Amino acid sequence: MNKLFRRAVAELLGTAFLVAAVIGSGIAAVKLSPNDVGLQLLENSLITGAALVALILALQPVSAAFNPVVTLVERALGAVTTVEAVVLILAQVVGGVLGAIVANLMFALAPISISTHDRSGGGLWLGEVVATLGLLVVIFGTVRSGRGEQVAFAVGGYITAAYWFTSSTSFANPAVTIARMFSDTFAGIAPASVLMFILMQVMGGVAGYGLIRLLYPNAPALAAEVAADRKSQPAAAPSAR
Repeated sequence: MNKLFRRAVAELLGTAFLVAAVIGSGIAAVKLSPNDVGLQLLENSLITGAALVALILALQPVSAAFNPVVTLVERALGAVTTVEAVVLILAQVVGGVLGAIVANLMFALAPISISTHDRSGGGLWLGEVVATLGLLVVIFGTVRSGRGEQVAFAVGGYITAAYWFTSSTSFANPAVTIARMFSDTFAGIAPASVLMFILMQVMGGVAGYGLIRLLYPNAPALAAEVAADRKSQPAAAPSAR
């Protein structure tokens, strides 16, 4: 079977399960703790972080970015080709939307319900820049320091924390942001808020790329090694929410 196809399936599956975890746990949290928003967020963040660890560990040997910004930075570092990046990003977006639909259906809601949860304002936009920048530093810093096998725990821990220390609750992922538009529930985001969130995530990605190049001057060479490994064996890919 074509290797790129297998990687695309892994990205689609992983992003779908990730979004299902984000939205599903949000719906469950509201049902279980209807009068405590703080507890709802705690439940939502813990389940998302745990799901990330499990999904990355399971799919990392094939492909486990689950995030267009991560894939674009990999492309900028030479770890994937332009064609591979486009295919993987499409798979992530499609997987995210499917995950949202499944989450809605699991809780007996309409398959698609456009969110009315407005998330706009300078503070929230800055939160997305910070969340995405930090995520990239955690991912690539862990991988570039030779501890790629621990990236699942690093990412899961970071996202769980970033739910709380960022004003935006750390979406930090364009595919997940788009998908959350299709669920008018706790984790949803209104369509009018999506574009700015994605723009801020891209800005965080650009800043993250610059920091990675600064902190790890040999990043392009190491990215080439990652790409070479993928051609010869199932290789670990950086992963993210």
